[in-house]
Amino acid sequence: MFQDFKAFINKGNVVDLAVAVIIGAAFGRIVSSLTDDIIMPLIGFFTGGLDFSSHFIRLGPIPADFAGSVTSYADLKKAGVPLVGFGQFITVSVNFVIVAFVVFLIVRAVQRVDRRKEEAAAAPAAPAEDVVLLREILAELKKKA
Repeated sequence: MFQDFKAFINKGNVVDLAVAVIIGAAFGRIVSSLTDDIIMPLIGFFTGGLDFSSHFIRLGPIPADFAGSVTSYADLKKAGVPLVGFGQFITVSVNFVIVAFVVFLIVRAVQRVDRRKEEAAAAPAAPAEDVVLLREILAELKKKA
């Protein structure tokens, strides 16, 4: 059983999938940082200071022993106050769009490479010079005969 498991793990597809998952997780953190630290602040700057991460709707009362800021989504959420964090949803949606666009670009590039390979394989090879020369000689001989 151990040998079968070892053979399964050593197959290229399983290793490739593991590498893809690890790289995907790291890429997700990069995209989150890009969105949270660059894109959303720029959107806030161009919209007059709008900060999406702090936009929420409070659905319940604030506990009496609450010590944080009543305008802080993170503080209220930590205190267990029911919230609709639509600003956080917008941020996550922008993350998704960025990831989807990058995946689209990667798939598109791979498809182009595959298409070029198929076109190169489908194009017939030009006959060698000696074959062309022999065909010309054969054509001349047929004319004389």
